[in-house]
Amino acid sequence: MQPIHFEESVVSILKRDQRYDGQAYFFLKEALDFTLKRFTEETSGRNRHVSGKELLEGFRDFGLQQYGPMAATLMEEWGVRQSRDVGNMVFRLIEEQVFGKQDSDKPEDFEGLFDLDEALRAPFLPTRVGVHAGV
Repeated sequence: MQPIHFEESVVSILKRDQRYDGQAYFFLKEALDFTLKRFTEETSGRNRHVSGKELLEGFRDFGLQQYGPMAATLMEEWGVRQSRDVGNMVFRLIEEQVFGKQDSDKPEDFEGLFDLDEALRAPFLPTRVGVHAGV
């Protein structure tokens, strides 16, 4: 995938659908690369299809790695508030023929897997330790 083609595809998408900031699409592409690299390492270099669940987990993990406690705030600013938002972006990129898909892939693959906002915030929330009744 050529960088210019990707940029042109994002511009084309944004002309039709402005729910998500353009930077969210670039982040999604990087998250896919991150996820593919993870699986390539686990499968001794063999490429394979990434499921919606796997991509969503990679999206979350890459966000945490890249932006730490600011990941949830940044995603919210970009309009990516729920896991289905990631699926919506994926399918816009599929329509642009930037991402590929299998016949079994569908937008619903990204729904209800986990709360994206919570998943990006939870690792940074304080935990309550040693709370005793009456103290």
